[in-house]
This record gives sequence, C-alpha cells and structure tokens, in this order.
Amino acid sequence: MREVREWTAHVERILRKRRDPVVVQTLRSATAATIAYVIALRLSPEPAPLTAPLTALLVVQVTLYATITNGFRRVNAVVTGVLVAIAFSLLVGLTWWSLALLLVASLAVGRLVRVEEYVPEVAISAMLVLGVTTVGDTAWARVVETLIGAGVGLACNLLLAPPVWVEEAGESIEGLARRLRQLMLRMGEEAADGTPVHRAEKQLHEARRLDHDIVEVDAALRQAEDSLRLNPRVQDSVLHRVVMRTGLDTLEICTVVLRVLARSLTDLAKEREPEPLFEPETGAALEQLLSEIADAVVSFAVLVTTHLSASAESAEERLAAELRTAAGTRDKLALLLREEAERDPGHWQLPGAVLTEVNRILDELDTEHRTRRLFEELDRVSREQRARMPRLTRLRERLGVTEQLWRNRAGFGGRSR
Repeated sequence: MREVREWTAHVERILRKRRDPVVVQTLRSATAATIAYVIALRLSPEPAPLTAPLTALLVVQVTLYATITNGFRRVNAVVTGVLVAIAFSLLVGLTWWSLALLLVASLAVGRLVRVEEYVPEVAISAMLVLGVTTVGDTAWARVVETLIGAGVGLACNLLLAPPVWVEEAGESIEGLARRLRQLMLRMGEEAADGTPVHRAEKQLHEARRLDHDIVEVDAALRQAEDSLRLNPRVQDSVLHRVVMRTGLDTLEICTVVLRVLARSLTDLAKEREPEPLFEPETGAALEQLLSEIADAVVSFAVLVTTHLSASAESAEERLAAELRTAAGTRDKLALLLREEAERDPGHWQLPGAVLTEVNRILDELDTEHRTRRLFEELDRVSREQRARMPRLTRLRERLGVTEQLWRNRAGFGGRSR
C-alpha cells in the first residue's frame, strides 16, 4: 500500500512538472527554434540562417494569443528594418555617421509602424543588413528567415497547444484569499488581547504589503486571460475571464478595506493607550467577526475559481451560510460598539469606522452583489464586442450564442465554470 502511494505521488509530481511554465516554455521554444533552423537551411541562401530560429524563439510565447500578436509585430519589425537598410545602402552605404542616422531613423519608424516592444528589432535588422555587402540577397534571406521563424512559432503553438493557465491563476487567487484570512485572524486576536500601538502598526504594514500580492495575482490572471483567447479548447472563454477578473476585483477591494481597518485600529490604539483597545466582550465579538469574515473570503475565492458546478454550488452554499453567521455577529458587535461610544463620546468616530469597514467587506462578498457585478461586466463586454466586431456578434446570435445564454450559463460566478 505504501508503494502504491509513493508511486501515485511520483506520477502526480511528474504531471505537475509537465505543467510548469518554465518546462513548457523551454520545450516548446527549443522545438520551434530547431524546426525553424532546419527549414531555413533548405529555403534560405545563407549558410547559417540563424534569423529563423531567433525569430521562432521570440515569437513562441506561453499562450496562443500572445504568439499570434507577437509574431505579427516581429515580422513587421524585421521587414521594416530591412526596407530602411536597403534605402540607406542605396543612398549612403555604411559609415559611422550613416550608422547613427540609420539607428535614429529605424527607431523612429519602428514607433510609427507600432511594433510595440519590437522597436529595437527594427534597428537591429537594419544594422545587420546594412553591415553586409550583398544587400539585396541578405535582405531577401533575412525576410524569408523571419517569415519561417514566425510561421514555425505559430505552428508549434497550434500543434503543441500551450496550456490553459486558469488553474494556476485560480491557485494564485486562492493563495491571496488565504493570506487575507491569516491577517484577519491575527488582527482579531490582537484586538481581543488588547493591541498595543507597535503591534497594531505591524498589522498595518502587513496589510500594505498585500498590495504586492495583488500585483502578482493580477499578472497570473492576465496570463490566464491570454491563454483563453483564441483557444479552440475553451468554451465561453469570455465568461471564464469575466468571472475570475471580477472575483479578483472583489478581493482587491477587500484588501484595501482591510488596510483601512488596520489603520483605524492603529489610530484607536494610539488614542486609548495604555488602555485596552476594546472592552473584553467587544474585543471577543470583533475577533469572532473577523474570523467568520476570513473564512468567507476563502470560500468566495474557492467559489470564483471552481470549475465543476457541483463543487461551485457547495462553495456558494458554504459562503452564504458564513455570511449569514457573520451578519449576526456584526449586529452584536454594532450594539457593543454603540455602548462603548456612549461611554467614550470623544472617540466615537473610530469604533464607527471599524463597523463601517467590516460592513463594506461583507457587502463585497454578498452573493447578490457578486451576481449583479458579474452581469454588469458581461453586459459591458458584450457591448464592446458588438461595437468592435458587429459581424461576428450577429453570427454568434444566429448560432444561438446569445447574451441570454451567457446569463443562463453564468448563474453565479463559480457555477459558470
């Protein structure tokens, strides 16, 4: 039995390694570059057509969408650079001052033709072509090699399909939610124990550092969104993107509100030092409330990243139950805070701010609020698509892929998955 478990764990590690972005990108890039070089040896007059594998390396990206967009821009950049070099070779040839003019002109033209991050590639292509004597042959060879590399890079992404990075983005979102949960639990414990100023300030610094986590999760989500675009293996890719994006937006709002809550507790600790932050009963109620909200945050993250409808329904029911429990605790805390404010009317604003901030988090996690925001975002995306691609929209409507079908499939964020 132990051997079976070890073998299963070994297989799982291998499968996870196959999905590792570094491994996937390395294998696909090496394959594309090698194939591009072999093809270029037969079609290019150059003895060592290294431009083809170089182009393939730069074109092959983690997602199909990125490969197509980068491939077009790179081909555009190289062809533009070759044309600029041909013009300079016919007029002035290669000197130190013509090289300087060539670089300035190439960089300027690269921005005009909008090749984005490949602007330096325009200058590189022009400089390499101008630096040889047989300009015509070299220019033609470089264009051919570039087209080969771009074509092979695109073909590799079609045949060796890149993974859909939704699972990795979902793990990042859930990881952010769990970090929020841990901070909420610590803040609740500190509030119940009587937070001194230095510990309250420490919690505030931790809340501010969560901004960096938001940036990292956003990058993972953008990669997942790109992997869903133009991917024939994914149905309702727009819905997938909207569900996860609006889910991250909600967690980002919760992060900001939690930082404000940490600030309010810090200010309250400064005002009441050396007295305890709250009365024992109030502190215990706040600790319980933050614990319940922390659990709800994790349930929300699981809900918006769940693929299977059965699991999503279970997550939604768990979230709704946790929010109902938290609402009851919130009402109890409101009464206790009002009593404290009556005893200490000079500082009623800070306890009131604490109650306002926990209310805001509960409102953001509310299932009805979540559904409304999801539908609003779907409406916005639908309007943009109709304005940008009216013919494709009419074709989808004829095939039955209508906005109402989107809504029926969406239901609530997680169940659409």
